[in-house]
Amino acid sequence: MSIVKEEAKKLISNLPDEASWDDLMYEMYVRKKIDEGIKAADDGKLVSHEEVKKRFLNK
Repeated sequence: MSIVKEEAKKLISNLPDEASWDDLMYEMYVRKKIDEGIKAADDGKLVSHEEVKKRFLNK
């Protein structure tokens, strides 16, 4: 079984019984974004806290 399928099953099993389709879609979206962030960090695609402050304060 693929890792994605296994993780999807875990995600679904952790939802409450009264969860809606929107709840499921939200959890899937958040999981995808977290995985993308971890991959970006692993690839060294990071911006320092100081750089973020500099970018936002100069607008």
